[in-house]
Amino acid sequence: MKKSTNFLIICLSLLLLTACTKETSLQYNGVKETMVASKKEIPESFFPKDVNIVSAGDSLTQGVGDSTGKGGYVPYLKGLLEKDRGIGKVTIENYGVKGNKTDQLLKKIQTDEVKKSIASADMVILTIGGNDIMKVVREHLSDLQLEDFSNQMKLYEANLHQVLKTIREDNPNAVIVLVGVYNPFTKWLSNIDELNQVVTEWNTTGENILTLFDQTYFVKIDDIFLNENENLLYKDYFHPNDKGYSLIADRIYNELEKEAMDVVLAKMTAEEQGRGE
Repeated sequence: MKKSTNFLIICLSLLLLTACTKETSLQYNGVKETMVASKKEIPESFFPKDVNIVSAGDSLTQGVGDSTGKGGYVPYLKGLLEKDRGIGKVTIENYGVKGNKTDQLLKKIQTDEVKKSIASADMVILTIGGNDIMKVVREHLSDLQLEDFSNQMKLYEANLHQVLKTIREDNPNAVIVLVGVYNPFTKWLSNIDELNQVVTEWNTTGENILTLFDQTYFVKIDDIFLNENENLLYKDYFHPNDKGYSLIADRIYNELEKEAMDVVLAKMTAEEQGRGE
């Protein structure tokens, strides 16, 4: 009887031990499965991507009027982008030249140095058109008429189209951003109301040309400089001051955040997946 009792106790102990082992195993697998599921839910944007940008154009890109001498809106935009959770390091190559009109920008982007930079860029940002308008103002200052701008606008349209075509040939996938022009002349040509109309037509022309190319975006900035309660111009009353450049960068960043940066990051992700990274 005693042997039977001992045998029964041993059997029950083994049964309990086996049951406990199975329960522990099930709990461990459950935790492991949860961990795997959590990893799958991490968004691609969790892994920041470095972004290469080429900025080209006129004095707004060079940064005339910027007291820091670091390149106008460029350093402000770089700082804003690098705060984005989906973006790591932002490299911006600055090819802005004071006084450049669209025909000069076209020659600039056809140089070997700039072509090479554009070819590897994720985004190209252009500021151009202000000097095209200024050329007309200087030539007809004593008797400026609205029709004086017509021929120059046609040249601007043709040159800008060729600029965009050249960029797209060098880089079929880069996002292209055109920053609009603004009217700085209200400070010293306040009696010529038609200049606001000229600026509006110039911006409309640029925006319409962009529609002929994929992955292009227009950034409107003329309304920023209509604020009469704040001085946003440098002492030459033409170029932005530090505050003006900061507001331009804010506007560019806000427009990019609507869609353009998603396009850039999605393209980079697709390229990485294509390389098996």
